[in-house]
Amino acid sequence: MALHAAVMTPKGTGAIATIHLVGDTADKTLKGIFKAAGLAPVQFKTGNILLGTIVDADRTIDQVTIGCEGPEIFAIHCHGNPLIVEMIMELLHSRGATLISAEELLTKSLTAEESLSTIAIEARLAQLSTKTIAGARIVANQIDGGLSEQVSQWLKDSQTMSLDEIKTQAEQTLRNSEKAGLLIVGCKAVLAGPPNSGKSTLLNHLAGRRKAVVTDVEGTTRDWVSAECRIGPLYITLIDTAGLDEKLAANADSTIDHVAQERTARILTDADLVLLVLDNTRNVNQITKTLLDRIADRKVLPIINKADLPPRLDPHRLPENLSRTVMISAESGKGIDVLKERLLEITEAAEVDPRTAIAFTPRQKTLLKQLIAAESSQHAAAIISELLNGQLCLDK
Repeated sequence: MALHAAVMTPKGTGAIATIHLVGDTADKTLKGIFKAAGLAPVQFKTGNILLGTIVDADRTIDQVTIGCEGPEIFAIHCHGNPLIVEMIMELLHSRGATLISAEELLTKSLTAEESLSTIAIEARLAQLSTKTIAGARIVANQIDGGLSEQVSQWLKDSQTMSLDEIKTQAEQTLRNSEKAGLLIVGCKAVLAGPPNSGKSTLLNHLAGRRKAVVTDVEGTTRDWVSAECRIGPLYITLIDTAGLDEKLAANADSTIDHVAQERTARILTDADLVLLVLDNTRNVNQITKTLLDRIADRKVLPIINKADLPPRLDPHRLPENLSRTVMISAESGKGIDVLKERLLEITEAAEVDPRTAIAFTPRQKTLLKQLIAAESSQHAAAIISELLNGQLCLDK
């Protein structure tokens, strides 16, 4: 096997970083750059843990421990300074190692295991980027249970199960996948609404720190601002957008305003959830046709902000699909806990059973949709076989 090196820990500064060196010349390469502590001879034997330093000629790069994980697999644990990691990787490259990503290295080792199904390999790879503990549990359960178990059962019972029964289960799997996906890859929640309704103040409150500029001037936010937060089991990326305004969108004299409005529209299209922030001190006319069109067919949580000020907005005059509102004051924090509860309720993420069969890659979802559309049992059987043991696709 050719010599490969990959950084297995996330980018950025940390206490410890781990570099994996894999290949049939890995031990020989390490002998040339590793100086063991003490006088005992170095033995790169599986199971051994070695303490010493990585050196380049007479220059010491870092003190490290090396875990001998297999005959051709070594884990170098160094300090997490990115500059140290980069110097070790450059040194390994100069000694003949091909530098690859952690995902590429894991893919090479997993695909060499003939006993693993494609779904199991995809699950192991997905564990590298899962956003939450709950999501990690769901993905881990797909290796031997979950989707792997369900598809194996379809393959085993393809001659006795009716095609309609398989299609029904596939449809349910796709529905479950939508909710589970918010736990696995995170939830993108876009704050939308008319200008100066308090979107930036709400983002700052939920994020727990100042990320967006807040003023009383309408249209202050012309570009999007994002922040991350955790609400219950969800990892949420909050995106504060330019307030949707028909006059600004149609203002051909202001390129900045027009572009900001179009960018907001594009971001809304990709949102998992829209937090529609309305102003309690303005009447129902703040909800324009443009605003309603932009959020049509989206999952929307309507929020009435500035609840601590004299009201002018009558909730009973809101469109029916926006009737279940949450009253808050983003300035004081009033109603925020209720908002968080409603957010978890509307996403349904907290209700996902980690043992549920779910599709977590584009390949799996595409094949399930093809299975639902299959016109014969023979065609369905071919799709099921492809789903379980088909070619691995690493495109995101």
